[in-house]
Amino acid sequence: MKLLSGRIFRKILLFSCALLLLAPLAHAEDYDQIFHKANDAMGRGDLVLAISLLKQIPVSKGEDNSAFVRSRMQIARLHFALKDFEAAGADAREVLAVYPDNSEALNFAASVKREQKPGYVVFFQDCLRFLPHLLKGSLMTIALVFCTMLISPLGGLLIALGRLSSFKAVSTLCWFIIWLFRGTPLLLQLFFIYYGLPALGITFKPFNAAVLGLGLNYSAYLGEIIRGGIQSIEHGQMEAAKAIGMTYGQAMHRVIIPQTYKRLMPPIGNEFIALIKDTALVSTIAMVELMRSADQMFNAYFNITALILAALIYLLFTTIFTFIFQKIETRAGIYENR
Repeated sequence: MKLLSGRIFRKILLFSCALLLLAPLAHAEDYDQIFHKANDAMGRGDLVLAISLLKQIPVSKGEDNSAFVRSRMQIARLHFALKDFEAAGADAREVLAVYPDNSEALNFAASVKREQKPGYVVFFQDCLRFLPHLLKGSLMTIALVFCTMLISPLGGLLIALGRLSSFKAVSTLCWFIIWLFRGTPLLLQLFFIYYGLPALGITFKPFNAAVLGLGLNYSAYLGEIIRGGIQSIEHGQMEAAKAIGMTYGQAMHRVIIPQTYKRLMPPIGNEFIALIKDTALVSTIAMVELMRSADQMFNAYFNITALILAALIYLLFTTIFTFIFQKIETRAGIYENR
């Protein structure tokens, strides 16, 4: 009799353990069905039904906590979509009451508070948050622009003079440089310099690679612009300079090139304004400039204000450069305008 009682007790114990082990699985299946029904309701646009279904999942601090947190955060997002910010905040606080360190609920609660503020206050706060980082990236953009502006006009002048040279080898080499750098994308050139040349044993730091790539590319474009400007001067000017005893170099330096300044300013100004925007491409070679800074801020906060501020800074830079080149153009043509 005692033996029989012991066997019955062991069976009851094993059955109870099995029920305890299977209970979470049963709950999990029930919760999956609730989420499935809620998703169907959201798909039909019935957000109220979806909220009521998700609220069926009870508060839990045990093994089923993931279902509880998931359901309440989904309810919070639905209330947020319905512009019911007070209810959305209450849903997030319900999660925080059980799990005070839940990062998703903390971030969501902060977003709800932000949405309840007036729009101009939110925009002003975003500006204060993003501008320091964007201005730091802007300094790198300006550094790239000025370094390229120092290199490319000199490189363009040498390429232009080489194209006009009577030496076939020099002329062909300069034609090849123009053909290569104007015929391939700037992004590809930056990739080749920064990522490709190390395979050949030549390594550049990101800033040096960016300046080299931008300098070579814009030298090729400016070379053709300068060559066109030089060839636009009447041939008689060169003949007159040689007639009074000037060499070819002296005639180019004192007579021909000075007359091209006014004609060159508009296209060169356009190139340098395009350069300000093209510096955004160096973000692909690990350079943290304005565009990279804006992208980092947008990805971190998913806030379009960062992109708007970056666009305004680019517009400010291009406006300043446009004004400067207009003044230079006017100054360069002062004698022609008399």
